[in-house]
Amino acid sequence: MSDFASHILAASATSTTDPGLVPYPLLVAGTVMVGAAQPFFQCTPPLLSAQWFGSDERATSTAVALNFNQIGIATAFLVGGTMATSPTGLEQYFGIISILCTLVMIGTCLQFKNLPPTPPSSSELDKLASGEEEPPFLESVKTFFSTPGFTRPLAAFICSISITNIVGAFIDDVMERGGVTEQFQIDLAGAGFELAILVGGIIIGGYVDRTKEYKRVTLACLATTAAMLIPLGLTDHALGKEPILLILALLGLGMSAGPVQPINAELAVDVTYPGDETAVESVQQIGGNLVSALLVPIAEIAAGSDYQILPNVPQLASDIRGDVVLLTSIACITFAYFSFFDAPLRRSMADEESGSDSPALGVAGAGSGVMLKEKTKTKTL
Repeated sequence: MSDFASHILAASATSTTDPGLVPYPLLVAGTVMVGAAQPFFQCTPPLLSAQWFGSDERATSTAVALNFNQIGIATAFLVGGTMATSPTGLEQYFGIISILCTLVMIGTCLQFKNLPPTPPSSSELDKLASGEEEPPFLESVKTFFSTPGFTRPLAAFICSISITNIVGAFIDDVMERGGVTEQFQIDLAGAGFELAILVGGIIIGGYVDRTKEYKRVTLACLATTAAMLIPLGLTDHALGKEPILLILALLGLGMSAGPVQPINAELAVDVTYPGDETAVESVQQIGGNLVSALLVPIAEIAAGSDYQILPNVPQLASDIRGDVVLLTSIACITFAYFSFFDAPLRRSMADEESGSDSPALGVAGAGSGVMLKEKTKTKTL
Protein backbone atom coordinates (compact mmCIF):
# COMPACT_ATOMS: atom_id res chain seq x y z
CA MET A 1 0.00 0.00 0.00
CA SER A 2 2.81 2.41 0.85
CA ASP A 3 4.44 1.61 -2.51
CA PHE A 4 1.20 2.23 -4.43
CA ALA A 5 0.64 5.44 -2.48
CA SER A 6 4.09 6.73 -3.40
CA HIS A 7 3.22 6.18 -7.09
CA ILE A 8 0.04 8.23 -6.60
CA LEU A 9 2.01 11.00 -4.91
CA ALA A 10 4.52 10.92 -7.75
CA ALA A 11 1.70 11.23 -10.28
CA SER A 12 0.24 14.17 -8.38
CA ALA A 13 3.64 15.84 -8.26
CA THR A 14 3.94 15.44 -12.03
CA SER A 15 0.50 16.88 -12.60
CA THR A 16 1.36 20.09 -10.76
CA THR A 17 3.11 21.19 -13.97
CA ASP A 18 -0.25 20.95 -15.81
CA PRO A 19 -3.04 22.89 -14.11
CA GLY A 20 -5.65 21.03 -16.18
CA LEU A 21 -5.05 17.70 -14.41
CA VAL A 22 -6.28 18.88 -10.97
CA PRO A 23 -3.68 17.08 -8.80
CA TYR A 24 -5.14 17.73 -5.37
CA PRO A 25 -7.42 14.64 -5.16
CA LEU A 26 -4.50 12.42 -6.10
CA LEU A 27 -2.34 14.08 -3.46
CA VAL A 28 -5.02 13.50 -0.82
CA ALA A 29 -5.48 9.88 -1.93
CA GLY A 30 -1.76 9.20 -1.74
CA THR A 31 -1.49 10.82 1.67
CA VAL A 32 -4.44 8.81 3.02
CA MET A 33 -2.95 5.56 1.71
CA VAL A 34 0.42 6.29 3.29
CA GLY A 35 -1.40 6.88 6.57
CA ALA A 36 -3.35 3.66 6.15
CA ALA A 37 -0.13 1.71 5.57
CA GLN A 38 1.59 3.01 8.70
CA PRO A 39 -0.17 0.76 11.26
CA PHE A 40 1.38 -2.29 9.57
CA PHE A 41 4.85 -1.22 10.66
CA GLN A 42 4.19 1.17 13.55
CA CYS A 43 1.81 -1.06 15.52
CA THR A 44 3.44 -4.45 15.00
CA PRO A 45 6.95 -4.16 16.59
CA PRO A 46 5.87 -5.52 20.03
CA LEU A 47 4.23 -8.50 18.30
CA LEU A 48 7.38 -9.06 16.23
CA SER A 49 9.52 -8.91 19.36
CA ALA A 50 7.26 -11.30 21.30
CA GLN A 51 7.18 -13.90 18.53
CA TRP A 52 10.80 -13.76 17.37
CA PHE A 53 13.00 -12.54 20.26
CA GLY A 54 13.86 -13.77 23.74
CA SER A 55 13.05 -11.98 26.98
CA ASP A 56 16.48 -10.33 27.06
CA GLU A 57 16.16 -8.97 23.50
CA ARG A 58 12.63 -7.62 23.21
CA ALA A 59 13.16 -3.98 24.22
CA THR A 60 16.08 -3.67 21.80
CA SER A 61 14.11 -5.33 19.00
CA THR A 62 11.13 -3.04 19.55
CA ALA A 63 13.41 0.01 19.67
CA VAL A 64 14.96 -0.90 16.32
CA ALA A 65 11.66 -1.70 14.61
CA LEU A 66 9.72 1.22 16.10
CA ASN A 67 12.36 3.94 15.96
CA PHE A 68 13.82 3.04 12.57
CA ASN A 69 10.93 5.11 11.27
CA GLN A 70 13.11 8.05 12.31
CA ILE A 71 15.70 7.07 9.67
CA GLY A 72 13.08 7.75 7.02
CA ILE A 73 12.40 11.14 8.57
CA ALA A 74 16.13 11.88 8.75
CA THR A 75 16.45 10.96 5.08
CA ALA A 76 13.57 13.30 4.29
CA PHE A 77 15.45 16.13 6.02
CA LEU A 78 18.61 15.52 3.99
CA VAL A 79 17.23 14.38 0.63
CA GLY A 80 13.79 15.96 0.57
CA GLY A 81 15.15 19.27 1.82
CA THR A 82 17.35 19.58 -1.25
CA MET A 83 15.18 17.86 -3.89
CA ALA A 84 11.61 18.86 -3.05
CA THR A 85 12.04 22.54 -3.82
CA SER A 86 10.12 22.56 -7.12
CA PRO A 87 7.44 20.46 -8.89
CA THR A 88 10.15 18.68 -10.88
CA GLY A 89 12.23 18.02 -7.79
CA LEU A 90 9.20 16.77 -5.91
CA GLU A 91 8.41 14.39 -8.78
CA GLN A 92 11.97 13.03 -8.70
CA TYR A 93 11.84 12.69 -4.92
CA PHE A 94 8.62 10.66 -4.99
CA GLY A 95 10.04 8.62 -7.87
CA ILE A 96 13.02 7.59 -5.73
CA ILE A 97 10.69 6.70 -2.86
CA SER A 98 8.59 4.57 -5.24
CA ILE A 99 11.63 2.61 -6.42
CA LEU A 100 12.93 2.06 -2.87
CA CYS A 101 9.50 1.01 -1.59
CA THR A 102 9.16 -1.48 -4.44
CA LEU A 103 12.56 -3.03 -3.70
CA VAL A 104 11.83 -3.28 0.02
CA MET A 105 8.42 -4.81 -0.68
CA ILE A 106 9.97 -7.47 -2.94
CA GLY A 107 12.63 -8.27 -0.34
CA THR A 108 10.01 -8.53 2.40
CA CYS A 109 7.81 -10.87 0.37
CA LEU A 110 10.74 -13.15 -0.45
CA GLN A 111 11.95 -13.38 3.15
CA PHE A 112 8.70 -13.18 5.12
CA LYS A 113 7.99 -15.93 7.64
CA ASN A 114 5.01 -16.11 9.95
CA LEU A 115 6.64 -17.66 13.04
CA PRO A 116 10.04 -19.06 14.07
CA PRO A 117 10.46 -22.85 14.32
CA THR A 118 10.20 -22.65 18.13
CA PRO A 119 8.88 -19.92 20.45
CA PRO A 120 11.75 -17.70 21.69
CA SER A 121 10.55 -17.46 25.31
CA SER A 122 8.56 -19.34 27.92
CA SER A 123 5.87 -16.68 27.98
CA GLU A 124 5.32 -16.95 24.24
CA LEU A 125 5.28 -20.75 24.46
CA ASP A 126 2.63 -20.60 27.21
CA LYS A 127 0.55 -18.16 25.18
CA LEU A 128 0.63 -20.39 22.10
CA ALA A 129 -0.07 -23.52 24.13
CA SER A 130 -3.16 -21.95 25.70
CA GLY A 131 -4.72 -21.57 22.26
CA GLU A 132 -6.27 -18.27 23.32
CA GLU A 133 -7.75 -16.24 20.48
CA GLU A 134 -7.31 -12.48 20.47
CA PRO A 135 -10.60 -10.67 21.24
CA PRO A 136 -11.98 -7.83 19.08
CA PHE A 137 -10.00 -4.61 19.29
CA LEU A 138 -12.54 -2.63 21.32
CA GLU A 139 -12.85 -5.46 23.82
CA SER A 140 -9.08 -5.52 24.16
CA VAL A 141 -9.02 -1.77 24.76
CA LYS A 142 -11.56 -2.09 27.58
CA THR A 143 -9.46 -4.83 29.15
CA PHE A 144 -6.27 -2.79 28.88
CA PHE A 145 -7.73 0.24 30.64
CA SER A 146 -8.99 -1.96 33.44
CA THR A 147 -5.56 -3.54 33.87
CA PRO A 148 -3.49 -2.04 36.74
CA GLY A 149 -0.48 -0.14 35.42
CA PHE A 150 -1.49 0.20 31.76
CA THR A 151 -2.26 3.92 31.73
CA ARG A 152 1.14 5.00 33.04
CA PRO A 153 3.24 3.55 30.19
CA LEU A 154 0.53 4.88 27.87
CA ALA A 155 1.06 8.39 29.30
CA ALA A 156 4.84 8.08 28.96
CA PHE A 157 4.52 6.92 25.34
CA ILE A 158 2.16 9.79 24.49
CA CYS A 159 4.49 12.29 26.16
CA SER A 160 7.50 11.05 24.22
CA ILE A 161 5.89 10.90 20.79
CA SER A 162 4.22 14.30 21.28
CA ILE A 163 7.47 16.02 22.21
CA THR A 164 9.52 14.45 19.41
CA ASN A 165 6.78 15.11 16.83
CA ILE A 166 6.40 18.77 17.79
CA VAL A 167 10.13 19.45 17.97
CA GLY A 168 10.57 17.76 14.59
CA ALA A 169 7.69 19.70 13.05
CA PHE A 170 9.06 23.06 14.22
CA ILE A 171 12.74 22.26 13.79
CA ASP A 172 13.28 25.31 11.53
CA ASP A 173 11.94 27.69 14.18
CA VAL A 174 13.91 25.95 16.94
CA MET A 175 17.17 26.22 15.04
CA GLU A 176 16.69 29.76 13.75
CA ARG A 177 15.94 31.24 17.15
CA GLY A 178 19.11 29.56 18.42
CA GLY A 179 21.31 31.10 15.74
CA VAL A 180 21.31 28.28 13.13
CA THR A 181 19.90 29.87 9.97
CA GLU A 182 21.41 28.04 6.98
CA GLN A 183 18.86 25.58 5.58
CA PHE A 184 21.38 22.77 5.09
CA GLN A 185 22.57 23.17 8.68
CA ILE A 186 18.96 23.01 9.86
CA ASP A 187 18.42 19.87 7.80
CA LEU A 188 21.54 18.30 9.31
CA ALA A 189 20.33 19.17 12.81
CA GLY A 190 16.93 17.63 12.07
CA ALA A 191 18.54 14.47 10.72
CA GLY A 192 20.82 14.28 13.76
CA PHE A 193 17.82 14.60 16.07
CA GLU A 194 16.02 11.71 14.36
CA LEU A 195 19.16 9.56 14.36
CA ALA A 196 19.66 10.27 18.08
CA ILE A 197 16.16 8.91 18.74
CA LEU A 198 17.12 5.60 17.11
CA VAL A 199 20.54 5.32 18.74
CA GLY A 200 19.17 6.19 22.17
CA GLY A 201 16.44 3.59 21.81
CA ILE A 202 18.92 0.86 20.93
CA ILE A 203 21.39 1.69 23.71
CA ILE A 204 18.86 2.24 26.49
CA GLY A 205 16.62 -0.56 25.23
CA GLY A 206 19.56 -2.94 25.56
CA TYR A 207 20.06 -1.84 29.15
CA VAL A 208 16.39 -2.45 29.93
CA ASP A 209 16.62 -5.90 28.38
CA ARG A 210 19.44 -6.78 30.76
CA THR A 211 17.93 -5.26 33.91
CA LYS A 212 14.15 -4.98 33.38
CA GLU A 213 14.33 -1.57 35.11
CA TYR A 214 11.43 -0.12 33.14
CA LYS A 215 10.37 2.36 35.80
CA ARG A 216 13.78 3.66 36.79
CA VAL A 217 14.90 4.10 33.17
CA THR A 218 11.66 5.77 32.08
CA LEU A 219 11.82 8.27 34.94
CA ALA A 220 15.45 9.05 34.13
CA CYS A 221 14.57 9.58 30.45
CA LEU A 222 11.62 11.84 31.27
CA ALA A 223 13.71 13.95 33.65
CA THR A 224 16.47 14.29 31.07
CA THR A 225 13.90 15.15 28.40
CA ALA A 226 12.62 18.05 30.52
CA ALA A 227 16.18 19.27 31.09
CA MET A 228 17.12 19.03 27.38
CA LEU A 229 14.03 20.95 26.28
CA ILE A 230 14.92 24.10 28.20
CA PRO A 231 17.97 25.14 26.10
CA LEU A 232 15.83 24.89 22.96
CA GLY A 233 13.83 27.94 24.03
CA LEU A 234 15.97 29.69 26.63
CA THR A 235 18.05 32.72 25.67
CA ASP A 236 20.56 34.10 28.16
CA HIS A 237 20.75 37.83 27.47
CA ALA A 238 24.37 38.04 28.58
CA LEU A 239 25.58 35.15 26.42
CA GLY A 240 23.26 35.62 23.47
CA LYS A 241 22.58 32.76 21.07
CA GLU A 242 24.64 29.59 21.53
CA PRO A 243 24.25 27.31 18.48
CA ILE A 244 26.57 24.62 19.87
CA LEU A 245 24.59 24.37 23.10
CA LEU A 246 21.40 24.22 21.04
CA ILE A 247 22.66 21.33 18.89
CA LEU A 248 23.89 19.39 21.93
CA ALA A 249 20.54 19.87 23.67
CA LEU A 250 18.68 18.72 20.55
CA LEU A 251 20.76 15.54 20.30
CA GLY A 252 20.37 14.94 24.03
CA LEU A 253 16.62 15.34 23.68
CA GLY A 254 16.53 12.70 20.95
CA MET A 255 18.66 10.31 23.00
CA SER A 256 16.43 10.68 26.08
CA ALA A 257 12.90 11.15 24.69
CA GLY A 258 13.13 8.58 21.90
CA PRO A 259 13.76 5.48 24.07
CA VAL A 260 10.64 6.17 26.15
CA GLN A 261 8.44 4.91 23.30
CA PRO A 262 9.84 1.38 22.75
CA ILE A 263 10.50 0.84 26.46
CA ASN A 264 6.94 1.71 27.41
CA ALA A 265 5.51 -0.22 24.48
CA GLU A 266 7.21 -3.29 25.97
CA LEU A 267 6.16 -2.33 29.50
CA ALA A 268 2.51 -2.02 28.44
CA VAL A 269 2.68 -5.42 26.74
CA ASP A 270 4.27 -6.87 29.88
CA VAL A 271 1.56 -5.68 32.27
CA THR A 272 -1.31 -6.72 29.95
CA TYR A 273 0.06 -10.21 29.14
CA PRO A 274 -1.34 -12.35 27.55
CA GLY A 275 -3.12 -9.54 25.73
CA ASP A 276 -2.85 -8.64 22.06
CA GLU A 277 0.51 -6.92 21.49
CA THR A 278 -0.66 -5.18 18.32
CA ALA A 279 -3.74 -3.81 20.07
CA VAL A 280 -1.56 -2.44 22.89
CA GLU A 281 0.66 -0.59 20.44
CA SER A 282 -2.32 0.60 18.42
CA VAL A 283 -3.78 2.28 21.50
CA GLN A 284 -0.45 3.96 22.19
CA GLN A 285 -0.01 5.13 18.59
CA ILE A 286 -3.57 6.43 18.35
CA GLY A 287 -3.20 8.30 21.63
CA GLY A 288 0.25 9.64 20.79
CA ASN A 289 -0.59 10.89 17.31
CA LEU A 290 -3.95 12.32 18.38
CA VAL A 291 -2.39 14.29 21.23
CA SER A 292 0.43 15.41 18.92
CA ALA A 293 -2.08 16.74 16.40
CA LEU A 294 -3.98 18.60 19.12
CA LEU A 295 -0.79 20.07 20.57
CA VAL A 296 0.58 21.43 17.28
CA PRO A 297 -1.68 24.52 17.10
CA ILE A 298 -1.35 25.05 20.85
CA ALA A 299 2.46 24.92 20.60
CA GLU A 300 2.37 27.29 17.63
CA ILE A 301 0.36 29.82 19.63
CA ALA A 302 2.58 29.37 22.70
CA ALA A 303 5.70 29.97 20.59
CA GLY A 304 4.58 33.57 20.15
CA SER A 305 5.03 34.26 23.87
CA ASP A 306 8.32 34.96 25.64
CA TYR A 307 8.57 34.80 29.42
CA GLN A 308 11.19 37.03 31.02
CA ILE A 309 13.34 35.54 33.78
CA LEU A 310 15.05 37.91 36.26
CA PRO A 311 14.85 40.92 33.92
CA ASN A 312 16.17 43.25 36.64
CA VAL A 313 19.39 41.24 37.10
CA PRO A 314 21.50 41.88 33.99
CA GLN A 315 23.95 39.05 34.70
CA LEU A 316 21.13 36.46 34.99
CA ALA A 317 18.44 37.95 32.78
CA SER A 318 17.02 35.59 30.17
CA ASP A 319 13.79 34.68 28.43
CA ILE A 320 12.14 31.39 27.51
CA ARG A 321 9.59 30.73 24.79
CA GLY A 322 6.11 29.53 25.58
CA ASP A 323 6.24 26.38 23.44
CA VAL A 324 9.24 25.09 25.38
CA VAL A 325 7.47 25.89 28.64
CA LEU A 326 4.49 23.85 27.36
CA LEU A 327 6.56 20.81 26.38
CA THR A 328 8.65 20.93 29.56
CA SER A 329 5.47 21.05 31.62
CA ILE A 330 4.13 17.99 29.80
CA ALA A 331 7.34 16.09 30.54
CA CYS A 332 7.25 17.07 34.23
CA ILE A 333 3.56 16.16 34.64
CA THR A 334 4.18 12.80 32.96
CA PHE A 335 7.17 12.21 35.24
CA ALA A 336 4.99 12.79 38.30
CA TYR A 337 2.20 10.55 37.02
CA PHE A 338 4.53 7.72 35.95
CA SER A 339 6.38 7.76 39.28
CA PHE A 340 3.37 5.99 40.83
CA PHE A 341 3.72 2.98 38.52
CA ASP A 342 3.55 -0.16 40.66
CA ALA A 343 2.11 -3.07 38.71
CA PRO A 344 3.26 -6.66 38.24
CA LEU A 345 5.11 -7.54 35.04
CA ARG A 346 2.99 -10.52 34.07
CA ARG A 347 4.98 -11.59 31.03
CA SER A 348 8.31 -11.34 32.80
CA MET A 349 6.84 -13.33 35.68
CA ALA A 350 5.73 -16.03 33.22
CA ASP A 351 9.25 -16.22 31.79
CA GLU A 352 10.77 -16.41 35.26
CA GLU A 353 8.37 -19.00 36.64
CA SER A 354 9.01 -21.24 33.64
CA GLY A 355 12.75 -21.14 34.16
CA SER A 356 13.53 -18.77 31.29
CA ASP A 357 17.06 -17.40 31.09
CA SER A 358 15.81 -13.86 31.59
CA PRO A 359 17.86 -11.52 33.77
CA ALA A 360 16.98 -10.63 37.34
CA LEU A 361 13.70 -8.75 37.29
CA GLY A 362 13.77 -5.14 38.40
CA VAL A 363 10.04 -4.76 37.63
CA ALA A 364 9.00 -1.24 38.53
CA GLY A 365 12.28 -0.16 40.04
CA ALA A 366 13.57 0.07 43.57
CA GLY A 367 10.96 0.12 46.30
CA SER A 368 8.11 -1.00 44.08
CA GLY A 369 7.08 -3.77 46.45
CA VAL A 370 6.06 -6.05 43.58
CA MET A 371 6.38 -9.73 44.41
CA LEU A 372 8.07 -12.02 41.93
CA LYS A 373 8.98 -15.67 41.91
CA GLU A 374 12.48 -16.54 40.86
CA LYS A 375 12.40 -20.28 40.21
CA THR A 376 11.66 -21.70 43.70
CA LYS A 377 12.42 -18.60 45.73
CA THR A 378 10.19 -15.55 46.22
CA LYS A 379 11.70 -12.12 46.67
CA THR A 380 10.53 -8.52 46.96
CA LEU A 381 12.14 -5.94 44.71
